[in-house]
Amino acid sequence: MPKQKTHSSSKKRFKKTASGKIKMSHAYRSHRLISKDKKAKKHHRLGNFASKADEATIKKMIPYK
Repeated sequence: MPKQKTHSSSKKRFKKTASGKIKMSHAYRSHRLISKDKKAKKHHRLGNFASKADEATIKKMIPYK
């Protein structure tokens, strides 16, 4: 059976933790930050985990990570 291909954009955006969760960063942190309030920018600095509904799909996209 041939090897699976890794989804190129997903390997840059997601990482698997030791427990098997999917770690990712928050959206809305790249531009137009003047109009966003300080609290929102501060909360988006931290990492985030993918929801249970999306985990299976993401794991298929990054099989070897």
